[in-house]
Amino acid sequence: MRRFAEGTPELADEMRTREARRARHVLDPQRLRVAGVGEVPGAEQVACGGRVGHRASIARALESRRMFDLDRYPARIGAGREATLADLQRAHVASITFEGLSAHVGEAVPLDPDSLAAKIVDGGRGGYCFEQNLLFKAALEALGYAVDPHLARVRVGLAPGQIRGRTHLLLHVADGEQHWHVDVGFGGGTPTAPIPWGPGTEHELAGWRFRVVEEDDEWVLQTVEDGAWSDVYVFSAQPSPMIDIEMNNWWTATSPDSPFVAGFLVSRQSTDGGRLLLTDWGELSLVERTPERTGSIAVERPQVADLLAERFDLPGFRVDDQGRLRR
Repeated sequence: MRRFAEGTPELADEMRTREARRARHVLDPQRLRVAGVGEVPGAEQVACGGRVGHRASIARALESRRMFDLDRYPARIGAGREATLADLQRAHVASITFEGLSAHVGEAVPLDPDSLAAKIVDGGRGGYCFEQNLLFKAALEALGYAVDPHLARVRVGLAPGQIRGRTHLLLHVADGEQHWHVDVGFGGGTPTAPIPWGPGTEHELAGWRFRVVEEDDEWVLQTVEDGAWSDVYVFSAQPSPMIDIEMNNWWTATSPDSPFVAGFLVSRQSTDGGRLLLTDWGELSLVERTPERTGSIAVERPQVADLLAERFDLPGFRVDDQGRLRR
């Protein structure tokens, strides 16, 4: 567990090592900067107390070239000054709507942290997996965590023998010797707290059960649906370079075959396990789910804009005369 502190020689050495490692990546480091206070927190080791992750003291920051606004982001998600990794994940998932509406209405979906902060933190919007998990990655790195992104192939709703592209993103978060599987951006129902990295036992989060199992040389996140384990997505233990993430995001945001271009899925999760979804992937409907039950209500196209504003905190959309969603 880590707490922000004024810079120490040991921390300065650690940060220089991280910066040297990141400088070898293809992506220009300047694109990883988030406009803000110009400070990034350092950390010192404190007792873990059996809780997941570190306690983030968001009041102070350590000077760094990588900048993330540690005032606006916690305010956006309602995180307290002593938030742990699990606290941050729960707050993010409960506060920020999953949505790929930018792709659906023909807007660009940039992934640099400046754009993500402008859209999600300052603009009050949501985002899909690439946006949400990269924003969370930037916040966690500013708090001193080591974070690697991993692309995944979604298997939910997949027919036997089919295979999808790597159009999902999750995070591997390291906090000292503790390693966590973190995902704040799976629209059908993302884990609300970290689970240990890699294959292992099952974990119950707000009533939903998850586990990771091995499959050949990959790992599969599974959840229980209708009393049986069902695949959510499959991924590699090797992290994904940013160029691959950018390419898969480009396809997801622009291809006519992308479900986020051809249709939409918007969802919210509550800390008690409730899930609310609005989607036209199939019949246009509003779906409410708990670990015990699922209910669905058919929706008329003209109702979509009002539902987005009233149920998902997404004002500013309208439905045109052809029934197409616009902004």
